[in-house]
Parts: sequence; C-alpha cells; structure tokens
Amino acid sequence: MIFQGKVSLITGASQGIGEAIAVEFAQAAATVILVDIQKAKLDEVAGKIAGQGGKAAVFQADVAKLDQATGVVDAVIKEFGKIDHLINNAGITRDALLMRMKEDDWDAVIAVNLKGVFNFSKAVVRHMVSSRSGRIVNLSSVVGLMGNAGQANYAASKAGLVGFSKSLAREVASRGITVNCVAPGYIATPMTGSLPEHVKKMFIDLIPMQRFGEPREVAHAVKFLCSDEAAYITGQVIHLNGGMYM
Repeated sequence: MIFQGKVSLITGASQGIGEAIAVEFAQAAATVILVDIQKAKLDEVAGKIAGQGGKAAVFQADVAKLDQATGVVDAVIKEFGKIDHLINNAGITRDALLMRMKEDDWDAVIAVNLKGVFNFSKAVVRHMVSSRSGRIVNLSSVVGLMGNAGQANYAASKAGLVGFSKSLAREVASRGITVNCVAPGYIATPMTGSLPEHVKKMFIDLIPMQRFGEPREVAHAVKFLCSDEAAYITGQVIHLNGGMYM
C-alpha cells in the first residue's frame, strides 16, 4: 500500500500499458485518475479497478489540446486536492516511410506523443511546485533511442521526450519533483498483438530475452520511479526492452 493517500494521473489509460499502470497503482492504494479520448474503454478500466476494491475517476480528454489538459488538471485538483504522480503514457502511431508520410500523420503523432506531454506537464507542474513534491514519468520508447524505418514521426516524438524530461528535471529538482522516462521495447499490447506472426518472430529474434515484455513489467518500473525509494533519481531513462537496445 505504498501509495496510500496519493493521487495518480495517467494518460492513455484505456488499454495496454496505461491500463496496466492504472491497475498497478490502484493496487498500491493510489486514487487513479484515468485520462483518454476513449471514454467507454476508460469506464471499463475504472470498473475493473473498482471491482478489485480500488479507487478510480474517469476524465475524457484529447491530450493534444492544452485547454483540455488544463481543464482535467483543474478539475482533479478541485475534487481531490492534489496530484502526486503524473504518468504521461498516451501515444499513437501513423507509420510510413518518410517519402510517403503525410504531413497530417507527422503532425498527429507529434501532437499526441510530444505536445500532449507538454500540455499535461505544464498543467500539473505548477501544482507540484506549490506543494514542493511530485513525480512525473514519461513513456518514451526503444524506437526513440535506436530509430526504426517507417517510424520517423514516432521515433522523433519519443526521442523528444528524453530531452524534454531531462530539461524539466533540471527545472524542478530543487522543488522536490523528479522527472524520468521509461523506454519500453516491444510489449505485448493490442498494438503489437495485431502484428502478423512472421513480423512478431522477426522482432523476437532481435531481443536477447526472446520474448515481448508484459505491460505489468512496465508498470512495475513506473511504480518504482514514483515511490519514495526513487526519490534521488531524476532526469534518467530506464531501458525496458529485454536487451534489444543496450
């Protein structure tokens, strides 16, 4: 029950890694704030958490819109009084080789994956500064560190999170706030589950541990970074990829 009395806001919480983080934090006694554009799926996750005896609240929002991010944060502060943890997990892909990539697909990925983190961090950090405490964890990706053909937009957004996190970590460290990244490799989520079997095998052959990671394994790393045990860790990238990138 390490998060007893804590309030944890998680974007992209409707499925996959975001859902796993929400469930993990709720099991650790946090009140979890579930944010996503897909309200029906959020309601399902909230129901699952409630069924396990946890506490969850649902807020529908497009993370790419600053006014919506600010509105969610203001509503959470009004209802719950604080935000202890911000987990920026929301992300999308629009894959194509660069010479075929549409401008709209570039803009959409950058808007959600990178600007969305700016939006929620900007909205939350002023409250954390006032309380002189807080944890921010941003979900980057192995692709942002090693690149991947056909994902220039996604890789750019996830690489940008590393520089963003390190910069923000320097800005707020004196206020007792830590900012870190977790960079997962290939994780068994609905996104990877839709890949053809021969593509899955190709990726697994690149992973020394010879398997995809599990969403709960990412959730464990995020939980550690938000715990008191990680109070002196900031501006870091935790690589969680089975040895695919070392």
